[in-house]
Amino acid sequence: MSTIFDKFSLKGKAAIVTGGAGMLGKEFCRTLCEAGAAVVVADLNAELALAAAEALRAQGFNAIHAALDVTQPESAAAMVETCVDDFGRLDVIVNSAAMDPKFDASQAGQHRNTFEDYPLEMWKQAVDVNLTGVFLCCQAAARQMAAQGEGSIINICSTYGLVPPDQRIYEKPGQPKQFKPAFYTTTKAGVLGLTKYIASYYAGTRVRANCLTPGGVYNNHDETFTRNYSYRTIMGRMAEKDEMNGALLYLASDASSYMTGGNVIVDGGWTAW
Repeated sequence: MSTIFDKFSLKGKAAIVTGGAGMLGKEFCRTLCEAGAAVVVADLNAELALAAAEALRAQGFNAIHAALDVTQPESAAAMVETCVDDFGRLDVIVNSAAMDPKFDASQAGQHRNTFEDYPLEMWKQAVDVNLTGVFLCCQAAARQMAAQGEGSIINICSTYGLVPPDQRIYEKPGQPKQFKPAFYTTTKAGVLGLTKYIASYYAGTRVRANCLTPGGVYNNHDETFTRNYSYRTIMGRMAEKDEMNGALLYLASDASSYMTGGNVIVDGGWTAW
């Protein structure tokens, strides 16, 4: 009989993290490696993905990198092929790649666009990455997992996929109003719906699909935003970047073997009131 610690082990497993060179992506890669998995660090920025994989290998972990454009089905398929060629299987995929106007240069200045004036081309680009990209990566991973007879798909959602943003937290004294764009809530809500669909589609199999929904993670935010955000949470603070890792490992491992179509919310209580 296995112990609870055995259930959290990923020894002999292979995993992919899309957006693996990002702040949370790197945390997810390290967590999966520490649990025993071999990991593919997949990212649009191949140089950063390589650096992240090399950093993991320097710590004694089994990690490789893959260049990935989530909007291209051929790229998603090649990513899975890389994993299978090197590790022989694919047990876990974490779909963490996404556009977020806080970080993406392509979205620079878009915080000041009102809903009425938000550019259509920016909307389409975000939907293509945040929703269609998750669809394509899930599709590519599911083909392999279904052939193996098992696998865990983990899609990264957001509290803003459950509730709309409180636009007041983006206000700063003496500055023009800023807004979290509509695409973020829309695409993250879509990711949750897609995840439930995938879970239902693979009913009766050991291919599982779940969401992990983080709250706001501190990343050198300015004092005004940090204070405004923290006030809205029950715990009175933003998350540290490593505070999603426990939930991620739970969803990736056999510890969650009876869970599919679910959503693990780690938001400091933001959505509880």
